[in-house]
Amino acid sequence: MFNDLSQSPLSKNLQRLFLLRSIAIIVQCLTFASVHWVLEMPLPWTEMVTVVTFLAVLNFATWLRLRRNWPVSSLEFFTQILIDVFALGTLLYFSGGSTNPFVSLYLLPLTITAAALPWVYTWVMAAITIGCYTLLLFYYVPLPHDHSEHNSEFNLHVSGMWLAFVLSTMLIAWFVVKMGISIRERDKDLSRAHEQALRNEQLIALGTLAAGAAHELGTPLSTMAVISREMQKDNTENLELQNNISILRDQITQCKHTLTQLLADAGQTRAEDASGQSVDRFLREILDKWKLMRPTVKFTYHCNGTHPVPQIINTQPLGQSILNLLNNAADVSLKNIEIKSNWDNKELRLEILDFGKGLSEETVQRAGQAFFTSKPGHGFGIGLFLANANIERFGGSVRLTNREKGGVCTQVRLPLIGLTT
Repeated sequence: MFNDLSQSPLSKNLQRLFLLRSIAIIVQCLTFASVHWVLEMPLPWTEMVTVVTFLAVLNFATWLRLRRNWPVSSLEFFTQILIDVFALGTLLYFSGGSTNPFVSLYLLPLTITAAALPWVYTWVMAAITIGCYTLLLFYYVPLPHDHSEHNSEFNLHVSGMWLAFVLSTMLIAWFVVKMGISIRERDKDLSRAHEQALRNEQLIALGTLAAGAAHELGTPLSTMAVISREMQKDNTENLELQNNISILRDQITQCKHTLTQLLADAGQTRAEDASGQSVDRFLREILDKWKLMRPTVKFTYHCNGTHPVPQIINTQPLGQSILNLLNNAADVSLKNIEIKSNWDNKELRLEILDFGKGLSEETVQRAGQAFFTSKPGHGFGIGLFLANANIERFGGSVRLTNREKGGVCTQVRLPLIGLTT
């Protein structure tokens, strides 16, 4: 019946409002017919039929609007409900005002607003409906009945109806708003849990592939180590070649150590299985390892923190995650990287400042997704994903922002576990 755009929540709600208004128009016409021909009650029919006709025209315009590819805003939806409120008020004005038993229908638009729109609209609608009901206590065309014999009792009854309406309005607004907030928070929690489950599945798959790769890479690395050692023995006179081969052997040794550590730590990456280490030593060891892995990188390191130095959870995945972030910076800014660390008794704050080209809009939106890389042909798209996933597992966070003078600032926050003993 409607376009695909109607699948958005507000479009669906506008569809429901269209159907509800259609039912209301039909019921109003049947009620008018019964009152006019069965009860033969004299009412200002011209004005009341004009209001219903206006609602029918509005509903037809809403039907046409829903067939267009236009997004439905909260303000538009609220305006539609507001028109219904004023139309209902006009009909009640010509048919007894607050003495009309249909005055309680004011609770319907309030409930719809509270269920579909933010709380601000709910309280505005509550104020408007209470205001309309209050005006109808004093300004209306009376129904053709004689209440002179029990005027005081009737006025008390009408006042009681008004008080009950006000209390009902406030309670509905308060409870439905709270319920709506709870539902939205639950949906967010479910969405986060779903994303975490997908991430865990990806981590398990990557872990399985990594274990297989570790076994397969062991043999070629051993072969490379033997060949590099023989090359170093055969070229003792060429100092430059000796130096390059030495760097190559260090790199091979580091690769073998990483693979060995990967297999040894498999299944032992839970935070509760890890030991504590002073945060300054933890960072120094990571930087020393990084210098061995990337000997051509030029960087400066500044640290500042409280004393005595607190401890941080020391696990291989956490250290590897920071190494991945350092390598990302080195890939775009090999000659100049600034690293700053600061900590108190509760949190470590680490900043990695590179001087590259910065992040594109696509990278900002997709950074951290598995297998997305901004370096086609030079990366697998899992370094930042693994770093972000592991750091979040340990209660931390990673944030990437463009710097005003160019480059990227990678901010890492990690919780600390206490003072060094």
